Amino acid sequence: MSAAREPGESGRKNLLTICLLIVVLLMFAYAVFGNRGVLRIVQAEHQKQELQQRLTDLQQQQQQLRIKIERLQKDKTYWEQLARTKLGMVREGELIYHLPDSDAEEKRQE
Repeated sequence: MSAAREPGESGRKNLLTICLLIVVLLMFAYAVFGNRGVLRIVQAEHQKQELQQRLTDLQQQQQQLRIKIERLQKDKTYWEQLARTKLGMVREGELIYHLPDSDAEEKRQE
């Protein structure tokens, strides 16, 4: 009798082994590719690093703007410097000399 059961039992064991293997593979695939899988965690970590870098850049920009605001509120020489460079303003009685660019002069000679 035991010889008659062995072929059936070995078939069942093989089937059970295959089923367990399929379940394990499905669980592994879900662990890697699922919503909370390894790939998703890696993507989230990468996105976190990018956002952290962006935050650092924005904080530096904010600090520079605060310094600029403080200078605009307190530093009159900074106002004058901006008026001269950005707006081309001069003090009363100053003379302005416009010198041609060396590139423009070279083009005229050709």
